[in-house]
Amino acid sequence: MTDPIASSPGEPVRDQPVQYVGVDRVDDPLVFISGVHGVGYDETVEVTDNEGRRRPGTVLEVHGDTAVVQVLGGTMGLSGAGTRTRFLGRPFAVRVSQDMLGRVFDGLGRPIDGGPAPYGGELREVSGRPVNPAARAYPTDFIQTGISVIDGSNSLIRGQKLPVFSGSGMPHDRLVAQIVRQATLPGREESFAVILAAMGIKNDEADFFRRSFEDAGVLAKVALFLSPADTPSVERVQTPRTALTLAEYLAFERDMHVLVLMTDMTNYCDALREISSARDEIPARKGYPGHLYSDLAALYERAGRIKGSEGSITLMPILTMPADDISHPVPDLTGYITEGQIVCDRGLFRQGVYPPVAALLSLSRLMKDGVGKGSTREDHMDISNQLYAAYSRVESVRGLASVIGEEELSPMDRQVLAFGDAFEREYVHQGEQENRSIEQTLDLAWQVAGVLPRSELARLDDELLDRYLPRDDGADGEQGPSMSG
Repeated sequence: MTDPIASSPGEPVRDQPVQYVGVDRVDDPLVFISGVHGVGYDETVEVTDNEGRRRPGTVLEVHGDTAVVQVLGGTMGLSGAGTRTRFLGRPFAVRVSQDMLGRVFDGLGRPIDGGPAPYGGELREVSGRPVNPAARAYPTDFIQTGISVIDGSNSLIRGQKLPVFSGSGMPHDRLVAQIVRQATLPGREESFAVILAAMGIKNDEADFFRRSFEDAGVLAKVALFLSPADTPSVERVQTPRTALTLAEYLAFERDMHVLVLMTDMTNYCDALREISSARDEIPARKGYPGHLYSDLAALYERAGRIKGSEGSITLMPILTMPADDISHPVPDLTGYITEGQIVCDRGLFRQGVYPPVAALLSLSRLMKDGVGKGSTREDHMDISNQLYAAYSRVESVRGLASVIGEEELSPMDRQVLAFGDAFEREYVHQGEQENRSIEQTLDLAWQVAGVLPRSELARLDDELLDRYLPRDDGADGEQGPSMSG
């Protein structure tokens, strides 16, 4: 059986492994070893306790003759005198192959579904490399999630980085599961795969993901990397790197189109903060390390498309905003690196709207490059812009109604309220098992826009209005044109 955790096939730090007996200090998840020579940063380490149990680790830093090693299996049971540390001379790597699709692994790439370790494939360094900007191809092509508020108003484009900002207690896990079940690249379904990296989640949430994909019959195209809350913090930090290593192999060696979802990135950042505190680093905002931005960028920038390669990596990081604070360091720094955001709203959640996406706070910056004629439909951007423009008036009218009463509103204001209710209850809201095609989403958008008078639809030209806007039955009983065009 091939060990999925092994040394990299790259250039070694040394020709031979070197072993030291005893450690100076154990400070979970770190061990400090003095008297070392020729040890390099990010080198793979094998830590063995008094009972012969081996745990993988990596060199976090070297000061003079002292090495700081983060133990990926946790430090419980390690003692100062009896611990043996073996430096292997190569960076930490995992074995990846296409056979990992349909399987469940821990954060270090070890199977936890009862099956054998991956065989064949390649050994790859998990640290990876962000895509060279000069080699990047611009993201194009629409990815259908089957969720109207994403597909219609915040479209996900192949090669894009589009995060989801949620809050504690909101249904982002259900949203993630629905995207994994339904996501597809129209016309290229056979080469499409999904990788889910879950960090710091509860065990029942991990069971929910596995059960959901098995019941839906989509597990064959999905690889799961699960690192529950009871795993060591270093494993939670390693999980997205392991997942992205497999994604890079599938995308750039097997020409597949890979959608990577990572939840919850706030748990990832908290684990990074724990390790930073153990290293006695000077904290920055909210106690997070000063290198949090560069650490997140090193992950997120591994997504994208490369010139000359058919494959691609599309990334959707999901994070919870503490106290629903969008200015918290984790969402704030994520927003600087990614290309938009999908923001969940607690007010909509309390009203029973699922998914509770705040349309006016959400944005996909690359949407315009992957939708329209030849991709989705020629009216896509126009009807999306019209819905945004109309919905932007709803909150001000609702505020006015709360002061003077709805009965005192003008007829036009009452129609704006009716539009807002239709937008939230019919367009944004949908069932967890409801998979809407892009045609159904756009048709529904026109139905919702039709709540307003035609004179208020100023962002739509007459040709589109004549073709797609549903009309009431006339005196002769004639029905308006079909919304499917």
